[in-house]
Amino acid sequence: MNTHYTYFAILLLSILGPLALSFDKKVAFYKHWKQVFGAMLLPAFFYVVWDIIFTQKGVWSFNQLYITGIKYFNLPIEEMLFFFVVPYCCTFIYACVKSYFPKLQSNKTTGLILKSLAVIFFIIACFNFNHDYTFYTFLFCSIFILFILSKQFNQAAFLVSYLIILIPFLIVNGFLTAIPVVLYNDAENLGIRIFTIPFEDVFYGMLLVMMNCLGYEHLMKNHKK
Repeated sequence: MNTHYTYFAILLLSILGPLALSFDKKVAFYKHWKQVFGAMLLPAFFYVVWDIIFTQKGVWSFNQLYITGIKYFNLPIEEMLFFFVVPYCCTFIYACVKSYFPKLQSNKTTGLILKSLAVIFFIIACFNFNHDYTFYTFLFCSIFILFILSKQFNQAAFLVSYLIILIPFLIVNGFLTAIPVVLYNDAENLGIRIFTIPFEDVFYGMLLVMMNCLGYEHLMKNHKK
């Protein structure tokens, strides 16, 4: 295989399973594609802008051997697609958890967990002004968690979903960082790795999933009215 299609291949393999299972009768995820893709737009825009800025600043870069070379604003098209493929897969898992475990609902415990995470993330951000990836990832996570606490959002379903999502998320990121397709400047992060994956990636992904799940919830509620 031409190595320049490596990133594309990883994205394709990532979405095949969730796409095929979208037609499961109980979840019937395909019936809500309009809401799923509508929920992706704002998070994708936010992340693409964030990605463009960080690529220009040298926080991370992309190995030219494993991308097609098609770029917009110096960002590989594969990286832009990442912000649609990964949210589709993660929102699918979130929808499955809600369908198969309807008793999972927000409660005092889930609220306390999220509030604690918001405080911890804010403290981490405050101590890492000099590490752009660490600072902005944890700051944005902290702010968004505080935002969703005031919204009608199934916190329990999200927390369970994200624990499940971490498995495929770390596998996909493992390939991207081990090959490596994506290269990180350790001067801009904590330098802590989960195998080859920067520690910050776990929470960079968490924010992406939260934004998409909240948007999906909002659009689904409007759809049912």
